[in-house]
Amino acid sequence: MKKNIIVTGGTQGIGKTMVLHLLEKGYDVTVFEIDEEAISEFRQEIPDDIVAVYRVDVSDEQAVKKAIEQVIKRFRNIYGLVNNAAISNNKSIMELSLEDWNKVIGTNLTGAFLCAKYAATHLKKSKGRIINMASTRAFQSQPHTEAYSASKGGIYALTHALAASLGPKIKVNSISPGWIDVSAAKKNAVAKQYKFRPEDHAQHPAGRVGKSQDIANMVLFLLADENDFITGQNFVIDGGMTTKMIYV
Repeated sequence: MKKNIIVTGGTQGIGKTMVLHLLEKGYDVTVFEIDEEAISEFRQEIPDDIVAVYRVDVSDEQAVKKAIEQVIKRFRNIYGLVNNAAISNNKSIMELSLEDWNKVIGTNLTGAFLCAKYAATHLKKSKGRIINMASTRAFQSQPHTEAYSASKGGIYALTHALAASLGPKIKVNSISPGWIDVSAAKKNAVAKQYKFRPEDHAQHPAGRVGKSQDIANMVLFLLADENDFITGQNFVIDGGMTTKMIYV
């Protein structure tokens, strides 16, 4: 029986790249996605008999519970859960409403909690993995990112808490991407390849802006059987940006 991996927010951006890499490595893949337009475009490219796509609001407990039940009915196992679904709403704190705040926290943080909660029983049976997508914004910020940064800081803390609670059968880690170019990997209505300047690449010690493949590669690494001694950790994939000391 092939190992089944759930990727939330998997129809575009980094999530879609993860899905394609997982397929190449022989995994079954399930996607939880709320964006109907993105789902439609994804299904035109990758039919349902190859990747199962469920329309799920990950902040809705009953929707998550039902979707997990459907996944088990179809695939009979869950080996991996990649909590990738996320939104942002970057406004001045004076303009950011409580509704705005709750929607970001609900999708980015509560969604990861709910998916982990209802997948955990099945992940224990498969001795599986949870991979949470945090962000370098969990550790450093630009102005007007309070909701997003708080949600990603919460993901970082949720990760080590889950690792302690669900171990040793389930290994739980997080990935914190830096600047990853997904400008052309979104749904058609918003996809537009960003033209990078030399200085965009040069400010990274690695010499370039990140690619979604860089994150997918780390997901595959953490899913690999031989890496079962790694849990409770956060992996910063940012081309070295967060190691820099910047003086003006």
